[in-house]
Amino acid sequence: MKSALQTLILAGSLSLGLCSLSSAQIGAPELPEVDWTQNLGAQLPLETSFLDLEDRPVKLGDLLRERPAILALVYFECPMLCDLVMNGLVSSMRSLSFDAGDEFDVFVISIDPEESAELARTQRDGYVERYGREGSQDAWHFLRGEESAIDAVADSVGYQYTYVKETGEFAHPAGITILTPGGQVARILYGNQFGSRDLKFSLMEAAGGTIGSPMDKIILRCFHYDPSRGEYGFAIMRSLQISGSALVAFLVFIIVRMVRRGTPTLTPDAGGAGQS
Repeated sequence: MKSALQTLILAGSLSLGLCSLSSAQIGAPELPEVDWTQNLGAQLPLETSFLDLEDRPVKLGDLLRERPAILALVYFECPMLCDLVMNGLVSSMRSLSFDAGDEFDVFVISIDPEESAELARTQRDGYVERYGREGSQDAWHFLRGEESAIDAVADSVGYQYTYVKETGEFAHPAGITILTPGGQVARILYGNQFGSRDLKFSLMEAAGGTIGSPMDKIILRCFHYDPSRGEYGFAIMRSLQISGSALVAFLVFIIVRMVRRGTPTLTPDAGGAGQS
């Protein structure tokens, strides 16, 4: 029995060794570096130049207006994830009472420096039509640029992507950045689905409270932004959790103190024992 066990262990060790040797010889591909750091408060490089749909050079600072903006870093020929992000964004925008072009703008910057103006225009027209609000076309800025310009914007918002030569595609995170009117990073919402509440509150805070109804502003006080999750949580529930924990700790303290002092025992009244 012992000999059989030793033989099995030896065979397993040889198999692992052969697998490791094969992997080293073949050269397993490294995982692409993809990450997104919450650079809240960071400033976009406003002097960075991109190309608009007419192939004209434009600076980011010249396109920003006195209202917040949504920034999406994608690429137009992305086979799946970018479409999911953009569709999720449009769906969330449709649920807002705010209108693109009146209360906020949308910047879509391609991370692929080789994409064309024609492709960008096709993408813009498709999403504007899907958004379905008249007069919003000028609020959508689909931009292309050199790799250095793209990296300058990506680095400022903490967005890390990688070009994968084997597939000819880009590995990148999913989400959107909410910008202040001055081009600072106000909020980052992760994923490809964005709650209308999260998008609304993000735009309201980025605008410094200049947009949104009075009721919206009151409701916003009940929520807080969680950078680790990229969404808003119910602040009152958090307060109740803290209060509840404090109450439990206080009760435990009282009980321990009573036990240490010793609780008094009830004894019969000797003077009244013989009374009828």
